[in-house]
Amino acid sequence: MLVILFRILIILTIIVIAYSLVKYIVKPERKLTKAQEKREFYFLDEEENVRKNFFITYKGLLFEGEKYLEATADSFDITRIHMNLDQHSLKGFRYEDFHFLEEEIRIRYPKATIEWSKPVKEFMKSSSTSAQPTT
Repeated sequence: MLVILFRILIILTIIVIAYSLVKYIVKPERKLTKAQEKREFYFLDEEENVRKNFFITYKGLLFEGEKYLEATADSFDITRIHMNLDQHSLKGFRYEDFHFLEEEIRIRYPKATIEWSKPVKEFMKSSSTSAQPTT
């Protein structure tokens, strides 16, 4: 009887360890951290959860996007996104990098306007006006 109980306990322990290992491997936050360490692009979002912010990592920086749900002409949709920068080391970032991030956001939220936080906001305004040819 004691041997059978011990075998059941070992099987349960193996199941719990396997379950914990699988949950750790597929955890989205771990993938975000790993992509940030490798300086890769990763978009972490729960599109069906409007209240939860999304995170983007690109070139080692972490960006946070706040989604705002508002009424449109035919439905309720995400109409405004405010982007915050988690870290303030923007050295080496160019206008094309921010433009790439905006395009990736527009793929997921086509009706949304994107607003950047303070240092990026001025940079985007000055870069977009200098990029346009003057006549």
